[in-house]
Amino acid sequence: MTEDINFLENIQDELKQIVQPYQKDLNQKIKKAEFIKLCIRCAGRDDFLKLDELLKSKIAEDIKADGILENCTPVFESLGSYANEKVEQYRIELVKDLTRFCQEAELEIQIDFPKFAVLKGINGEIDFSGRCTIINKKVLKSIDPRRILTAVSRLKHQLYDRPYDPQKFIDSLYQVYLGLVEKEKSTFSHSVPIQKFYLEYVISLQTKAFFQNMDKGKFKGYSLDQFSVDIWRYFQAGIGGTSKGYELQLSPGRNKSLWLMDSQGEPRQITAISFHKNQE
Repeated sequence: MTEDINFLENIQDELKQIVQPYQKDLNQKIKKAEFIKLCIRCAGRDDFLKLDELLKSKIAEDIKADGILENCTPVFESLGSYANEKVEQYRIELVKDLTRFCQEAELEIQIDFPKFAVLKGINGEIDFSGRCTIINKKVLKSIDPRRILTAVSRLKHQLYDRPYDPQKFIDSLYQVYLGLVEKEKSTFSHSVPIQKFYLEYVISLQTKAFFQNMDKGKFKGYSLDQFSVDIWRYFQAGIGGTSKGYELQLSPGRNKSLWLMDSQGEPRQITAISFHKNQE
């Protein structure tokens, strides 16, 4: 009985060794066939964006190197040239349209395709192959210039169009900083970790009603983008510091940092915040 079991187990192992390379080859052939069918469907609907992506992929190169499918090589090259030309035309038109739409909306835009920027703190990237646009790390499932403009305008309204007083803003930061220094029993001008400060500042913005009933509907959100833009606008105002004569200092670094704009409007990794007496 044991000999029968060993015999059958050996037979199974031998058959597996025979079929595995055959199955692997078959799977590759099926994958290549499905790829060619996908190219046919994309060509049928003139989806040149997808074709351009497909024909620059590794599997397209594998098919061109396959002796059985060698006739695909001139077809792929011809189709690839067509798709690449159409993509370039589309890119040029997209940049023109997006620039024009922003000008009509009185928004200054800088485009270094595929990236673009509108005001300080609003940055985007157009992902052709993914059919989406990433604006401040949020994904817009479209590369339509009109929809991009709508998303940018909405974000601009959120970040820039609400009432803003740079003096009140910096004074409110100072008060939160003082509270943390006292809580930690630190000396004044001691640096406070920026992540801890950001949390404490958001808490300071909440109303009494929120603390009595912490329902999410009563929570007042304050995004990191908003925090960064408000700091930038404070620097731009040139008021010199708090009402009591203290200057804001942001310490750069990578450990437990937040991305915030510095006084030049450039994004920096900030690890700590502090205030120092104005020496002027």
